[in-house]
Amino acid sequence: MAEKEPGDETEGSELSETARQMRAAQPYIAAVWKLVGGAAVGVLGGYFLDKALGTAPWVMLGLSLVGISVGFYGFLHEMTRLGKKKR
Repeated sequence: MAEKEPGDETEGSELSETARQMRAAQPYIAAVWKLVGGAAVGVLGGYFLDKALGTAPWVMLGLSLVGISVGFYGFLHEMTRLGKKKR
C-alpha cells in the first residue's frame, strides 16, 4: 500500500477540531498582524531615526502616523478581500 503524500487527503479531513478552527482563523490573524506590524515599524523606525538625527519626537510621531495609516489600510484591504471571498 502506497504512503499518503501531504497533499493527497482532502483539506481538513484528518485535522482535529482545534486545528480546523486555527486554520479558519489564520486569515484574520494575518490581517491583524498587518495592522500591528505597520504601527510597530513606524514607531521603531521613527525612534531610531530620532536618536540618530536628534529630532525627538517629531520623526517618530510622523512615522508612527504613516505606519498606523499603512497598517490600517492593509487591515481594511484584507478584511474586504475576505468578505468578497466568503460570498
